[in-house]
Amino acid sequence: MGTMTLARPGLAELVAGVRELADGSTAPRTTAFAVADLLRDRLPSPEILTERERLGDPDHYVGHTLHTEAAFSILAVVWRPGQETVIHDHIAWCAFGVLQGIEHETLYRLDGDHLTEIGRTANHVGEVSGFAPPGDIHKVRNTGDSTAISLHIYGADLRAAPSSVRRVYDLPVR
Repeated sequence: MGTMTLARPGLAELVAGVRELADGSTAPRTTAFAVADLLRDRLPSPEILTERERLGDPDHYVGHTLHTEAAFSILAVVWRPGQETVIHDHIAWCAFGVLQGIEHETLYRLDGDHLTEIGRTANHVGEVSGFAPPGDIHKVRNTGDSTAISLHIYGADLRAAPSSVRRVYDLPVR
């Protein structure tokens, strides 16, 4: 009997495009923006996940690893209403796009012994962005009434790292 491969509509084309851009020849911020532009043009539908994967988990948001290789990893994150991250930053550049729902993001700046909120945004279906450390301290939350799904492309091999998070911030916000 042969091995069954899970069909992920749009993933192969996205991987091929990111592979061309994520070769390490450009600055991380430049790569993040180039991958975001590619993702904007090739943003898949929520059906890149199975019906079961799209359900999420009632206790916490869940990430589904769709692809990893030395230069980058692709994850789909499923957020049920009210689920959120801690305030954190990342080990590498990232581009992300919203496939379903709305993700609310709060951005922060580290000011010595505290964080300062510097911005908020509501990312809707089809919206794509990219960023690179330093200056990528944020928190993401699903404040909507329905499940949100986003696709994240990180400039790191997440098989070799425990997560994309570099540091968690437990500082007062002013």
